[in-house]
Amino acid sequence: MNADFKLPFYAKASVVVIGLFAFISMLYIAQNIIVPVIYATIIAVVLSPLVDFFIRKKINRIIAIILTLLIAILATALFVILLYTQMLQFGDSFGKLSGTFHTLLDETVAWVSTTFNVSTRKINLWLAAKNTEMLNGTVSVIGQTIINTGSVLIVLVLIPVYIFMILFYQPLLLDFIHKLFNADVHKDVNEVLTATKKIIRSYLVGLLIEGLIVATLNSVGLLILDIDYAILLGVIGAVVNVIPFIGGIVSVALPMIIALATKSPTYAVLVLAVYILIQFIDNHYLVPRIVASKVKINALVSIIVVLAGGALWGVPGMFLSIPLTAIIKVIFDHIEPLKPWGFLLGNNMTTTSKPSLIKNIN
Repeated sequence: MNADFKLPFYAKASVVVIGLFAFISMLYIAQNIIVPVIYATIIAVVLSPLVDFFIRKKINRIIAIILTLLIAILATALFVILLYTQMLQFGDSFGKLSGTFHTLLDETVAWVSTTFNVSTRKINLWLAAKNTEMLNGTVSVIGQTIINTGSVLIVLVLIPVYIFMILFYQPLLLDFIHKLFNADVHKDVNEVLTATKKIIRSYLVGLLIEGLIVATLNSVGLLILDIDYAILLGVIGAVVNVIPFIGGIVSVALPMIIALATKSPTYAVLVLAVYILIQFIDNHYLVPRIVASKVKINALVSIIVVLAGGALWGVPGMFLSIPLTAIIKVIFDHIEPLKPWGFLLGNNMTTTSKPSLIKNIN
């Protein structure tokens, strides 16, 4: 057999494509297992400094992990209670809002009928048909939601268990990672692990700070305009805003609808103006300085991975897409053959000199 035999390019490309297809298929099929483990790992990385703090205070490791989890669960519970109390107020006024929406709908139908010379009977028949379609779709959605709720509850129970296990077996897992590689590359492995932990912690802490600032700006802006449920809408807007590129659209739609139903179209336009200003501050000052500077992923790659994450794992995938891509970039940057791909994912634009190919083209 010829020792110098090499596979042709098309064979190598075929193997790579088939391998990627199989890998992505496995990620999709096993998402109910993989996604909770990834979330638990990220949360464990964020909580590990607190565990280390308790251990330095001579507290048993198991007790330190339990105390850390209790603090995290308490903070989450306080946030949920805040949202719940605001949603109760929204529920008490739901009947009033429903009547306002019906009145607004009747006025809109009358305007369309007068402006476009279409009979109100045809418009109402069309609306009735659409309502029937939506009702039939809602029944199936409710059934699926009940099934999904059971899965979500299971995941919510499993994630704290995963976090506890990951924190408890952290020394074992780190030793395992080191044993996968030769001793001469342990320095690079340590650099990758350190950079990964730094990125995850900095990104999530930055995201939390940004969310608090955006929630405050949203709530203050809506309170100034005297929009109902200002705090609830402001917090929901900040939470949804975490989803890159899509959350901003959703976050402004809700307060505009409430303003349209409870105030007037003028207030809806004012809400839009306030949110445009907040989005400008967020995108040009908060995100670049607090969040984006930590992950160093360029905007084009961010858009692609967010859409890909949504297609693969839904909304959880959109949340995970940016930090996972940042971790992949760190790994690429420490592997010589993959460094060009790490450079492609980054946002370092070379401005001092042009490549020879560009010089030739110019």
